[in-house]
Amino acid sequence: MQSSWRLMLLLSLTSCFTESSEGIPGIPTTYAAILRLKSLSSSYSSRTRQRSSSPAFGSISSPSWHGAAMAAAAQQYHSPTSLYHVSEAFKHDESVDYGPVFIQEPDNVIFPVDSDEKKVALSCQARGNPVPSYKWLRNGTEIDTESDYRYSVIEGSIIINNPSETKDAGQYQCITTNMFGSILSREAALQFAYLGNFSGRTRSAVSVREGQGVVLMCSPPLHSPEIIYSWVFNEFPSFVAEDSRRFISQETGNLYISKVQPSDVGSYICLVKNTVTNARVLSPPTPLTLRTDGVMGEYEPKIEVHFPYTVTAAKGSTVKMECFALGNPVPTISWRKVNGPNPSKARLRKSQAVLEIPNVQLEDAGTYECKAENSRGRNVFRGQLQVYTYPHWTERLNDTQLDSGDQLRWECKATGKPRPTYRWLKNGATIWPESRIEMVNGVLMIHSVNQSDAGMYQCLAENKHGTIYTSAELRILASAPTFPSSHLKKTIIITKGQEVTVECKPQASPKPTISWKKGDKVLRENKRITVLPDGSLRILNASKSDEGKYVCRGENVFGSAEITASVFVKEPTRIDLSPKKTELTVGESIVLSCKALHDPTLDVIFHWTLNGQPIDFEKEGGHFESIRALSGTRSQMGSLKRTTWGEAKHLQDLKQVSSADLMIRNILLIHAGRYGCRIQTTADSISDEAELLVRGPPGPPGVVIVEEITETTATLSWTPGADNHSPITSYNLQARSPFSLGWQTVKTVPENISGDMESAMAVELNPWVEYEFRVVATNKIGTGDPSAPSRVIRTKEAVPKTAPANVSGRSGRRHELVIAWEPVSEEFQNGEGFGYIVAFRPNGTRGWKEKMVTSSDASKFIYRDESVPPLTPFEVKVGVYNNKGDGPFSPIVVICSAEGEPSTAPTDVKATGLSVSEILVVWKHSKESLGRPRGFEVGYWKDMEQEEAAEKARTEGNESSIILTGLEGNTLYHLRVKAYNSAGYGPPSNVVRAATKKSPPSQAPSNIMWIQDGSHVSLGWEPVRPLANESDVMGYKVLFRQEGHSNTQVIETQKTSAVVLLPDVGVYIIEIRAVSEGGDGTPSSQIRVPSFSGGKVTSSQSSLHAFSTSSSTMTFLLVLMVPSTSW
Repeated sequence: MQSSWRLMLLLSLTSCFTESSEGIPGIPTTYAAILRLKSLSSSYSSRTRQRSSSPAFGSISSPSWHGAAMAAAAQQYHSPTSLYHVSEAFKHDESVDYGPVFIQEPDNVIFPVDSDEKKVALSCQARGNPVPSYKWLRNGTEIDTESDYRYSVIEGSIIINNPSETKDAGQYQCITTNMFGSILSREAALQFAYLGNFSGRTRSAVSVREGQGVVLMCSPPLHSPEIIYSWVFNEFPSFVAEDSRRFISQETGNLYISKVQPSDVGSYICLVKNTVTNARVLSPPTPLTLRTDGVMGEYEPKIEVHFPYTVTAAKGSTVKMECFALGNPVPTISWRKVNGPNPSKARLRKSQAVLEIPNVQLEDAGTYECKAENSRGRNVFRGQLQVYTYPHWTERLNDTQLDSGDQLRWECKATGKPRPTYRWLKNGATIWPESRIEMVNGVLMIHSVNQSDAGMYQCLAENKHGTIYTSAELRILASAPTFPSSHLKKTIIITKGQEVTVECKPQASPKPTISWKKGDKVLRENKRITVLPDGSLRILNASKSDEGKYVCRGENVFGSAEITASVFVKEPTRIDLSPKKTELTVGESIVLSCKALHDPTLDVIFHWTLNGQPIDFEKEGGHFESIRALSGTRSQMGSLKRTTWGEAKHLQDLKQVSSADLMIRNILLIHAGRYGCRIQTTADSISDEAELLVRGPPGPPGVVIVEEITETTATLSWTPGADNHSPITSYNLQARSPFSLGWQTVKTVPENISGDMESAMAVELNPWVEYEFRVVATNKIGTGDPSAPSRVIRTKEAVPKTAPANVSGRSGRRHELVIAWEPVSEEFQNGEGFGYIVAFRPNGTRGWKEKMVTSSDASKFIYRDESVPPLTPFEVKVGVYNNKGDGPFSPIVVICSAEGEPSTAPTDVKATGLSVSEILVVWKHSKESLGRPRGFEVGYWKDMEQEEAAEKARTEGNESSIILTGLEGNTLYHLRVKAYNSAGYGPPSNVVRAATKKSPPSQAPSNIMWIQDGSHVSLGWEPVRPLANESDVMGYKVLFRQEGHSNTQVIETQKTSAVVLLPDVGVYIIEIRAVSEGGDGTPSSQIRVPSFSGGKVTSSQSSLHAFSTSSSTMTFLLVLMVPSTSW
């Protein structure tokens, strides 16, 4: 496929090739240079060397542009006669020469005439060794690609520059050739797509009576390939809608109106669209008018358009048959298959004017009838649907090698409808019968083949709908006998009594004669020694006398060759495996010992198996270990338990004992079975088995069946599982429900289930609960795995037994009694229709009020009575019920009715701005309020906003103040306060107002100067001047901390100077901020000052001055300015 990619890349680079497609039945299309009719690409099987120039069912060359894909055919392989030692190497070894095989064959192509692309390509690619060359045929004539500059062949594919319909349209085939011969590709059609213009001649008006039928002719222009018809009414894009009265035939293109109405009067334009290029053209308008000489009376239907008398369709394609009639009243159309029922997949389209059969099959063929009918009569048309199939292969050709003089018989078989006929090609040319060549019904026979018959052969199966190809190579062999170099000298080691076959299969043509010698003497055949038909020597019941050198000679007319085989006969190997049968318990360990008595010249390999499968010592989790013991001498022969002294004397040539042990640690149940030890030598192989039985906990019991169910019990039965060689002593029943934490042991009757029982009753289950059950078996070794769960069952319903817990009161609104409880779990509801009975009465009264709560999930009931004062005590109890009846009530508790919402508003509400973003709100609350507040809510909003947009802040308990944060600076706020509790809100306070402070100064202190005298630093700076919208400066803060420490010290001053005491030795970081009502201003740049005793240091941000006092060392200190950081 690489060459085809390179070809496409070359086309794209040279021609800016682009391709896209639009699906139509059977034809993928393109809007650029070419349209490829997709077909299955060629395949090549190097193993079987089937050379069909097609995919699984062969190559199809068909004149039809709507071929349907065929199902893959079953492949049958025919072996030619007289095939002698065919070498398989050339079938899959690319270093071996072989004839051409198609990888890709040309596909049908449609080229748009008006395309901007100026090239068209037909692909062809083959493999072979030597690399094949290519030629192309057009309509059976070879194309001279050398002399015509318009043609070029790149890696087999032909490219046509400036293609022309007159010069280039036709059928193309590719011929590929190498030293072994030529093969011919399938045919591929090059077709040109175009759409002409309508004649410009004015069309005459069509005048009919109202009620009359009419046909408007389209008369399409020249075109290729198919076009699609539609009609425009009066002006584009107002299209004629098809219905039971109007029909557009896609066969004729005409517009049929069965009964004209006044609304049909107007101008009609036929629009045609090319299915490949998408080009569209419009016809001149055809006016339709009504005659004034009366209205057309009723008349019987007249079928005006119908499908052909014979419709042919490819199997798998979609068939569309048209039928439409004129008539008054408008006829109805119906369809039927005359000789059987309509296909179930058939669909009626366009108000039943089109019968569509998708994926048509052979059984769909037959006579179809279209009937048009109205109240005045009916009309019928019948036609025949014929379904054909393309040829496809059921038997294809295989590459064949024959000896000179042999007979070739090749057979190819294909099916199709009509039945295919066959043709044969040799090297691309037709084969004709002659004295040695016969061709009958797909069979080719060539008698007494010779070198002139070698070459590439093709069988063609064809019917009128398509042609398929299969190809194969015929080689005629003529060579002297030869043996592979690895066979020239062989050594064969066997043991006494064995059968041995010494192969002798030289490659030669014609077949050589074979002769054998032992040493220098000709070998004579007898009952034990025979030469097989393929030339090999077979010796039965070998003995020491058969040792020696054997020579095989193959000879034909072209020469001869020999091979030598040395045969050695050894004593048979003996084996002893122990112990032979053992019983173990899970977790124990054992060693199996395997000993071999063998010829010391032979290497010994031990193989261990379990139940016939090799033991993988790496993957068995450390349970198995193979221990190879040292080899012993023949004095150890006595350790072979089954070898008597007489046998040992008979085996006196055996001088060595080898052994291997299998260690099995921490044995499991899965390790039980047959353990095999196989001893392999270069001469023979012998094996023996030991049986290992493992006792362990029981296996899982069989299927658990629930036999009987009540409200609280379930009777179960099961089948015993494997006892694993230790009798089952007891069973345990377990259950699982949606409410349990996994599997739980259940109580049973009998309480203890003995090992010989297979049924028991689970008791004390909850009613109306879904359960699964399983059974676990126990023996003296332990408890085994549980059984598979039973099917899910639900116990029967019962009256509920569990009353609600934690009955209590809840907060509510005034005049409400709120009763709450903990809902009863579904596990204890015991049936459907579960609910609650809420009973209550004022404390000290006798009669109970009861209310039903039907929701099983309910946890609260609210009783409202306007006459109930706040905090009235009630006795309350809550019961349960379901469809089976009423259950118990909870214990009686006393709860009080709701106290009601607060009744008074907070007083003395005051609000004060604290900073740029904070306001303090304080208030008082009357203790005489009927409803105790749980807290207070402050609503606040800006001066220009509505109270509805207020934000809220809450306090809890009896707090009577709150600081509102996150406010905008220099902004007036309105505020209200109201109390709340669980019953609701109390009345709000009067509105108060407060404003936040202006923003702090944005200017930082500047021109900082300082003088250091020991641990004292004197600072000075220029005053900060705030902007108009900023707070006035009230003073300054000097912040200082020792470098590396987080503890900051602050000095406040109302001056523009300060003295800072630096108590410890080290480097200090100092910054200054202005202080205002709006908070602290922007900090100054930080300065770093070292603390030490000694001379004075003076510094500023713009200059550095140093001076000394008496007896002090002058010190220069550079002030390091660092960026401002957060304190």
